[in-house]
Amino acid sequence: MEVNFLAVLVAALSTFVVGFLWYGPLFGKAWMAENGFTEEQMKKGNMFKIFGLTFVFSLMLAFIMQMLTIHQFGALGMIGGDVTQAKQSYVDFMTDYGSAYRTFKHGALHGFMSGVFIAFPIIGTNGLFEHKSWKYIFIQTGYWTVCMTIIGAIVCGWV
Repeated sequence: MEVNFLAVLVAALSTFVVGFLWYGPLFGKAWMAENGFTEEQMKKGNMFKIFGLTFVFSLMLAFIMQMLTIHQFGALGMIGGDVTQAKQSYVDFMTDYGSAYRTFKHGALHGFMSGVFIAFPIIGTNGLFEHKSWKYIFIQTGYWTVCMTIIGAIVCGWV
């Protein structure tokens, strides 16, 4: 079981497409209003730093989503990650189930669940302590849930 770096790259790039739509025509004005931002303020940031680090963070997320969406990584972890040291039972298991649940649909399900059960509690907690509105929390959570759903679909289904 190897990491599919091309799938990770494409999945990471997908966050930019979603972000362009989400924070543009879909919810851009509402998100800016909830943060008290103006168009002028948005143009003042260091875009190289913002987009560069966003890409690094998206790569990190896409990388770990393979471990969360592809069940075979769990079997690999149970043998210590070294296939050459695996017992015959691992080889037999992978022969029987090596491609089980490796679909875009299955990855999307796990990605969606990660958005709801990981991203939402984190964003919600931060939002509450930062005195943000529920509208802000739902805009942010929606973005990450959509992104994680797409990332999960790509990294799990791309065999």
